[in-house]
Amino acid sequence: MLIIEIVLIIVAIPLVMALFVKKTYTVEREIMVTRPQHVVFNYLKYLKNLDKFSKWAAMDPNMKKEYRGTDGTVGFVSAWESQNKNVGKGEQEIKKIIEGRRIDFELRFIKPFAGVAKAYMTTDQMSKNETIVNWGVDSKMNYPMNLMLLFNMEKMIGNDLSTGLTNLKNQLENKESDEWRYNN
Repeated sequence: MLIIEIVLIIVAIPLVMALFVKKTYTVEREIMVTRPQHVVFNYLKYLKNLDKFSKWAAMDPNMKKEYRGTDGTVGFVSAWESQNKNVGKGEQEIKKIIEGRRIDFELRFIKPFAGVAKAYMTTDQMSKNETIVNWGVDSKMNYPMNLMLLFNMEKMIGNDLSTGLTNLKNQLENKESDEWRYNN
């Protein structure tokens, strides 16, 4: 009987803790890219280009990809499916574009865990040839999955965003022509 009580207490402690843990999080990272704002934005608005700099896309270069709609426009969907449990299955949709400034996405995760997150990328011109790119994620984790927020989602997701932004910067700054931006 004592063993059952101990097991119940061990199971109950995290479930009670999850009642008091926040359920939402926001993570944002930024980087300076030495390219004009219009060039950077025109590259970012094509969702297929995300595969060229995102850390998550690089985790499984052989993942199955499917596209629906017209890339660079609201409603375009990029779906993925991977055997890699860190990549899983899901899709990303362009939900809103403020031309030259901001792109809003909805991420719909199917496997290994179901969930929805909002993501966005913004560009701000600092000078004629310098652009700040912000990449952010807003999400909610329902009880009891919100317990994972105790494990510093800010750092885990933030590091992945930073890696992607560094890859983006390297790609954009090492191109000799603007023609590559439409290479979908």
